[in-house]
Amino acid sequence: MTILKGRVAVITGATSGIGACTARLFVAEGAKVAMAGRRYDQGVQLAEALGPSAMFVQTDVSVEADVKAMIERAVGAFGRLDCLINSAGAGSKYAGIAEVDLDEFDKTIAVHLRGVLAAMKYVAPVMASQGTGSIVTIASINGMQAGLGGHYYSAAKAAAIHLARCAAMELGEKGIRVNTISPGPIATGIFAKGAGLDPNEADANPEFAEAALAAVLPRWQALPHVGRAEDVAQAALYLASDASRSVTGHNLVVDGGITAGWPISATREDMALFRKALQTSRPGRPMENTGQSTVARSEERS
Repeated sequence: MTILKGRVAVITGATSGIGACTARLFVAEGAKVAMAGRRYDQGVQLAEALGPSAMFVQTDVSVEADVKAMIERAVGAFGRLDCLINSAGAGSKYAGIAEVDLDEFDKTIAVHLRGVLAAMKYVAPVMASQGTGSIVTIASINGMQAGLGGHYYSAAKAAAIHLARCAAMELGEKGIRVNTISPGPIATGIFAKGAGLDPNEADANPEFAEAALAAVLPRWQALPHVGRAEDVAQAALYLASDASRSVTGHNLVVDGGITAGWPISATREDMALFRKALQTSRPGRPMENTGQSTVARSEERS
């Protein structure tokens, strides 16, 4: 298929993980793609593998001049710009509030929020002149709920989600749509990198993360499978295409159900423990065990 035939996209963080997977998918769907990232060798290698529809632009999104040059080179090479995918990122670092390192916080904000805003700043005039465009930021469910991510990363992602909403309200009248995607745990090299593994080895072996995630996800999400980069890339394809022409200011969650609630299999033992504790709290007056909750039976009697 060629859903994106004739379109041009810039994808940051395109040397590995979700960004690289999205670049492959977009080229396969007919787009021309400017791939941006810090690692030159990996970027050039992937661009060459994807052929003449791809080019690599070495970019550090925390540096505004780099971001400006990235957009200018993409437009100069391909003549227009229809989609921006903000996928550059780094892993979540954990620190208690009393132990936070504000320099590390600033570095996280520089990549996950400031870099996103800079890319929007330079791509918006290009898209406005065309009267059309789609901006997609890869956020995270850590920007929606607390407990799984570190403070720096979670705060940055929450801000990125709201920034997209704000930008959507301004840019909609210019024909530009702005959305976010919030993945749950996705099997990429980012986890192994955070554990100290060499970045290249981590990116080449996403199965390391998949095995680790499979050990804990049954208690977190309803769907039994581990999320992969392809799942997020397909969501990005939807938001980049005309199929989502009426979608803006939206946060598309790709998390296997983590933010929807607690899986029944994970809570079954807890509920049994709760009922047992409730029964023992009323000595001499055992409760019926009909499978209904005490609340439900009370409602029936009222």
